[in-house]
Amino acid sequence: MITLLVVSCKSTKVVTGGEVDSRLSSKSVIKTHYQNTTSFKTLSGKVKIDYSDGDASQNFTVSLRMEKDKGIWMSAPLGIVKAYITPTRVSFYNKLENEYFDGDFSYLSKLLGTEVDFEMLQNLLLGQAIVDLRSEKYTISIAEDSYQLKPKGVGTLYKMLYQIEPQNFKMALQQLAQPSKKQLLEIRYENYQRVEKDILPNEIRILALEENRRNAIVLEYRNIELNGAINFPYKIPKGFKEVVLK
Repeated sequence: MITLLVVSCKSTKVVTGGEVDSRLSSKSVIKTHYQNTTSFKTLSGKVKIDYSDGDASQNFTVSLRMEKDKGIWMSAPLGIVKAYITPTRVSFYNKLENEYFDGDFSYLSKLLGTEVDFEMLQNLLLGQAIVDLRSEKYTISIAEDSYQLKPKGVGTLYKMLYQIEPQNFKMALQQLAQPSKKQLLEIRYENYQRVEKDILPNEIRILALEENRRNAIVLEYRNIELNGAINFPYKIPKGFKEVVLK
């Protein structure tokens, strides 16, 4: 299970603090959120992943490389498990199980319990809203020392809630629920760090619920470098069995 990732830096500084301003409108908060997007072109480092599905748990550290808007690459030690994700493709292989997956985003969507595409995954990893907040109108309130946004329209299919922290106007919490299917995706950002000129997540906790299924993922980012030369070495070994989604 080597699926989601980001990174941080041993020389970075954890960013905390900030005070909410109750005078700000939802439109102003959303505008500032998008003004504070990351500017890097490439990213590399490591991420410690803790994963649990309710029956078993695993923890491991992977190498991560990202070319913004183009590709996300991960590799476990010795290349035992590798993954390569682009805007049109999700692919990974596991040498321990002699199996691979090479297809669309259905695998990650099943893991998270909601439809996922490349932009959503990248935004999740960078502390940006997983949907375009500018496409709807929101009510605003103060919750947990953050700006809490709820869509004004009452959705019948999805229920959404967002919290934006006041220091850098990055996401503090994102929730997307589909009550009819008993699905919930919750993404909580514990804190952020400054890496060069960019603000990136330091630790992310992801919870995906679907009826009796529970997937929990914690990402802790380490040893980040920005805008260096990177490549994505990836080739599915011959003779591996294809993973088929049920």
